[in-house]
Order: sequence, then C-alpha cells, then structure tokens
Amino acid sequence: MSSMANRLYVGNLPYDVSADDLKNLFSKVGTVKAVALPLDRQTGRSRGFGFVEMANDQEARKAIETFDGYVLDSRPLRVNVAQERDLAAGGYVRHGR
Repeated sequence: MSSMANRLYVGNLPYDVSADDLKNLFSKVGTVKAVALPLDRQTGRSRGFGFVEMANDQEARKAIETFDGYVLDSRPLRVNVAQERDLAAGGYVRHGR
C-alpha cells in the first residue's frame, strides 16, 4: 500500500541541481521510486524545489533525518513530507516575487 508519507518535499535546492542529482543523493538512504523537479517556464531552470518519492515510510523518514539541513552547494536543504495541497495549489506562493 502506497502512502503520501513516502513523497517528500525538498526545498532550497541549488538552481542547477538535476533530477539525477536528487535521485543519486536520496538513493544513499533507500530506494527512490520517482523524482519530480518543476522547472520555471520562462528560464527552463529549476524552481528551487522538488519532490522525491521513496519506496516506503521507513526510507522516507531516514531521508528526512539525513537530508533535512544537509548542505548541498552551500544551501541547507529543507526536507519534509509533501502535503497533498501543495500539488493542488500548483506551487508555493513564497517562491514568487
């Protein structure tokens, strides 16, 4: 049975990070089932956040413990369980100008 707790929000990403980079990083703590890295429509580059789906809740918890606050290219990552409303809202207002 799949759980929303397996889907993680990863924020404060360096803008040049790729989906492969995220998959490789999170694979250190478990099986990565999917990575979503929304791109800015105008620039084509990362919007500074993404989603990683882990194989199970235990691996998702380990990923949060390991990577929340983890410094990647001098940026401390924010990692937590993704909220379903984040997807329905179509993004995060705080990323706007």
